[in-house]
Amino acid sequence: MKICILGPAHPLRGGIASFNERLALQFQNEGHQVDIFTFSLQYPNLLFPGKTQFSDAQAPDNIHIEVLVNSINPLNWIKTARKINRNNYDFLIVRYWTPFLAPCLGTIAKLVKNKNKTKVICLVDNIIPHEKHFFDSILTRYFIQGVDGFVTMSQSVFDDVLSFDVKAPISLTPHPMFDNFGDKISREEALQTLGLSSEYRYFLYFGLIRSYKGLDLLFESFAHDEIKKHPVKLIVAGEFYEDSTPYFNQIEKLNLSDQIVLKTQFIPNDLVSAYFCAADLVILPYKNATQSGVTQIAYHFSKPMLVTNVGGLPEIVPHGICGYAVNPKVDDITNAIIDFIENDKKTFFNEGLEREKERFQWDKMSETFYKLFENL
Repeated sequence: MKICILGPAHPLRGGIASFNERLALQFQNEGHQVDIFTFSLQYPNLLFPGKTQFSDAQAPDNIHIEVLVNSINPLNWIKTARKINRNNYDFLIVRYWTPFLAPCLGTIAKLVKNKNKTKVICLVDNIIPHEKHFFDSILTRYFIQGVDGFVTMSQSVFDDVLSFDVKAPISLTPHPMFDNFGDKISREEALQTLGLSSEYRYFLYFGLIRSYKGLDLLFESFAHDEIKKHPVKLIVAGEFYEDSTPYFNQIEKLNLSDQIVLKTQFIPNDLVSAYFCAADLVILPYKNATQSGVTQIAYHFSKPMLVTNVGGLPEIVPHGICGYAVNPKVDDITNAIIDFIENDKKTFFNEGLEREKERFQWDKMSETFYKLFENL
């Protein structure tokens, strides 16, 4: 088949870009022709909270990526749709995660859907954004009109899509395991790479720092006397996507300076393995969520996780099998951390981690797309 993916990819950086590249590779490995159309302009600088949208890494040499889409230029949307239509793909996969892109992606999808045989399948990260605005629903409804079918990666997002009264079929398959950040390395090598002392055990918060991700709850937990008495440190690895001042004030107020290792910049792909292999436990203290690529990196590196009971996280990390799924409350997060430390749960979760990995293979996702396409 001929397949097109419309969404972020190199030279853009981030989890969705990495996912799209890995999905394209999966389709190619299964014998299909794949093109990715990425953004020449994804967000205007005024609306982008980070330092840069672009990666310094080399472009993948085994995937065809075309920098084409301008998110704020309607003439470009028509041009993009025409190019997709000329290529006569079997299906177009459109990534959707923010209503800001709904006019762009929705217009392209409609022009493709109404023109020829190409089926439009939306791979939904979020249909309802984490940070809500009054116009979100209007924009999302516009986008939905151009979609023939949906693929979601958690039950909560599946239910959110249903709440828009869509008539198109919806399939559910888990977010696959991220295996494109290199192989496991030893703890010693990871610590040396990051310049960290081997005298401490390390827990990891990884990813963008935004209020809904609950880093403030985790800081409160690390201020607990039962945690402070152990030689453990928290690595915060990720870029601030909001004002950092409240977090630094909280660290000072709770006297956590010696317990927190701040690596608050975007983490390049070639250092991801070092952060995960240095850690004993990966913690996602989210206040709300859908699914998370961070859990799927942790699975690849066989790291137990502590997640909260929000969105699809407890579906991905079953409590007591490969980590903890607790309420997004300081006491519950604290008690799980203490249990992990004092009862040596690192080895306890190994068997569960290896067993759960089987659910998160990339061929399960590609098969979901094939089956949905056949039914459209």
